[in-house]
Amino acid sequence: MTFETRPARSARFFLVCIGVGLLAGLMSGLFGVGGGTVIVPLLVLLLGFDQRLGAGTSLAAIVPTASVGVITYAIDGHVAWLPALILAAFAVVGAQIGTWLLPKLSQTALRWAFVAFLIVVMVSLFFVIPSRDAELELTWITGPGLALLGVITGTLAGLLGVGGGIIVVPALLLLFGTSDLIAKGTSLLMMIPTAISGTVGNLRRSNVDIRAALCIGIAACLTTPVGALIAKFVDPFVGNVLFAIFLVFIASQMAVKAVRGRHQR
Repeated sequence: MTFETRPARSARFFLVCIGVGLLAGLMSGLFGVGGGTVIVPLLVLLLGFDQRLGAGTSLAAIVPTASVGVITYAIDGHVAWLPALILAAFAVVGAQIGTWLLPKLSQTALRWAFVAFLIVVMVSLFFVIPSRDAELELTWITGPGLALLGVITGTLAGLLGVGGGIIVVPALLLLFGTSDLIAKGTSLLMMIPTAISGTVGNLRRSNVDIRAALCIGIAACLTTPVGALIAKFVDPFVGNVLFAIFLVFIASQMAVKAVRGRHQR
């Protein structure tokens, strides 16, 4: 990737980056996701980034965004530190599996399967209401379960380029019975080492627009605590409904990519 292919630095460029960052930070704090599902399509649509540069820039911006989110959730004790590290470690393993499988599997079929998965999650969110008092404790059952979840999350990230929070947050809610706030705080912590690792690799390949990433990341840091504060005061059921609406947006994006992929074959 060369700098000649990148958008011109103008007042509009920086204003768009700030706006994207403010929105991504709010989504990140509210739902415990990295914000890449907001950042990448907006960079592509509004600034003409190609998909690869947009993804690399988004991943770099997620590092400060998730860090601020973790601090905000940790202040109230809503981060399960050791489970998050287990998830992160095994997600790195899963990412390697995903990149190995990538050329062997149909991307279109995978995307439709992921859309189906998101629909199941959306429906489940209306029947499983998390308790704010529920903890995420390590046991002989939850430990291996978290490791398996980390591998699955990393594999899907490698295959589809989706952020871990889209998978980890509903899995912690529905399968581990975790508080919605702990699920979000833990998800954000899990993302940081993965995002740092990915960003180092992307920087070596010139797949990061550093100025855009800084602009987006700094702006996102301003609204991430606001999103986390809203999540804290929103009723758990209302939080589930909002998250389900967000998943509709993600599923729609994935379905569009699946349709386009089929037409390009």
